[in-house]
Amino acid sequence: MRARSSSAPTSTGSTAAATRTEPNSVALEPIGDHRIIIHLSPATRSLCLETGDRFLRQAGDIDVIPSGAIGGFVAETPYKSLQIRLAPRMLDHAASRSGQLASARLAHHHMLRNDRIILLGQALESDVKAGSPSGPLFAENVGMALAVELLSLTNDPPAQAARLSNEQLQRVLAYIDANLDRPLTIDILCREAGVSSSHLRTWFKAAMDVTIHRYILRRRVEHARLLLLQGDRKLSDIALEAGFSHQSHLAKWMRRELGYSPSQLRRSRN
Repeated sequence: MRARSSSAPTSTGSTAAATRTEPNSVALEPIGDHRIIIHLSPATRSLCLETGDRFLRQAGDIDVIPSGAIGGFVAETPYKSLQIRLAPRMLDHAASRSGQLASARLAHHHMLRNDRIILLGQALESDVKAGSPSGPLFAENVGMALAVELLSLTNDPPAQAARLSNEQLQRVLAYIDANLDRPLTIDILCREAGVSSSHLRTWFKAAMDVTIHRYILRRRVEHARLLLLQGDRKLSDIALEAGFSHQSHLAKWMRRELGYSPSQLRRSRN
């Protein structure tokens, strides 16, 4: 595994560094710095070494690995990532400047979405690739901005509620409705919710009182019902548009969910 890296000392005795790697898989041993890892490759299936959960990582997903912690994941395909290292003292310095407790403990975070962290990481990497012409002050300023972003993560509740937030749930429901004609896998929906597959299955059922698979089927049946009421299109075309593999598949689930077949629904209109 080859990597390019650079670091710049700051007035707080901290460092900020950017590294781009392209391994097939990587296990990150504990180090003294916090690590921010920005995923750069599209659609990378991976197994998290810290939680044991499987994820579908997309470009822009961010993992945060605290100082002294093990991190990394096993990926099914080669991938690229941008790794930023930040000394804990920089986080303490940011906490001191903002009047927060410097002892706030940074926790693991998986597949965050944070545009500011991405922009700051790109700026730092660009400076590193150019030979750090901006000097230590630039690295310090970027590092402090990153520390502020990490500090905001430590203000989350110590234990996340065992459920989907309303925002997560609405994101999943909206994605399902907008993509009924496409394959809807657990990996894709996990990506929308930002949780693992086991959590999504459990928390979705708790929120909706139905499994995610059955919910998708019901939405597809309802979409097909509305299409059937709108005109005289071929049943095979309606089945495909509603996400069913063929006409008989649609008929089976419509009878099971609504108690009547597509042809019976059409006859009832007349």
